[in-house]
Amino acid sequence: MKIADLYIRVSTDEQADKGYSQRNQEELLRRYREMRSIQIRKLMFEGHSAKTFDRPKWSAYLQDLRKHRGKSDMVLFTKWDRFSRNTSDAYQMIKTLRQLGVEPQAIEQPIDATVSDNKMMLAIYLTIPEIENDRRAMNVFYGMRRAKKEGRWMGIAPVGYINQIDMSGRKYITPKEPEASIMKWVFNEITRGTFAADQIRQEANKKGLKCSRSAFWTAIRNPVYCGRISVSKYKDEEALLTQGRHEPLISEALFYEVQDVLCGRKRKEKPGTKMVTHENLPLRGFLICPRCVRMLTGSASKGRHNRYYYYHLLSLHRLLWLQVPGGNCQ
Repeated sequence: MKIADLYIRVSTDEQADKGYSQRNQEELLRRYREMRSIQIRKLMFEGHSAKTFDRPKWSAYLQDLRKHRGKSDMVLFTKWDRFSRNTSDAYQMIKTLRQLGVEPQAIEQPIDATVSDNKMMLAIYLTIPEIENDRRAMNVFYGMRRAKKEGRWMGIAPVGYINQIDMSGRKYITPKEPEASIMKWVFNEITRGTFAADQIRQEANKKGLKCSRSAFWTAIRNPVYCGRISVSKYKDEEALLTQGRHEPLISEALFYEVQDVLCGRKRKEKPGTKMVTHENLPLRGFLICPRCVRMLTGSASKGRHNRYYYYHLLSLHRLLWLQVPGGNCQ
């Protein structure tokens, strides 16, 4: 009598859209094994996508097969899309299973591995689910791109906003306090030119913003705050800014003024105004990059035993680093 492991997989979206259910798969598999007098060793229920084999139950199953070689002859599932939706990964996994002495088999799409011509049918069974996944992904991509062109923000709301759903089920973003007011203060403070951008971020965090350095730089570069939605370039379509349907926090004039300050194209100097700098960064706000003629700022890096201070560009990417003269550097 052959011994088999039953593998039942369903993802949430497929269960809702196509009617797949774990109970239905289990019923079909048990009926199949009764008709062929197959003994069941293990029954597995999986609730993860088949795009990869990085699934908890499947990973545990492979470990079990390696520890108990020869305890099972086959692993049964209803269709090949229950097994995998990635053709290359599926072939590699089939090879791994056969090396462990286990033959994978879909009861509704059976393949006789001893017949060479059946390799073509296996290729079809494995390719169709991957094509369906690709088509679904493209539909989602085009749908999100169309929504952006219509002025809707897609994804997690940027800092200062919160995701909401209207009566028709459409998602939108709306200002969230106190973060929205803090972001208004941030943009206005940058245009004053008194403090470095990271100093403004630190002060904003004290006010309750709770924003990392990278997220802060992404935020102050994002036109969503002036009511615009950025649509990236794709194939023959050029990148564009569309009018958003959400409430802007600042004016477009203020947003572009901030961009000029950040890029070093504009710097406000007021009589009696002093740049607040760290004692180890006395030249912050005065040095200019010799390559791109942009203003340099400064910050500290944490070493094993101390903090080390550097001057660098006012951007996310530190393209040019200068050791601080007389600073605490090696």
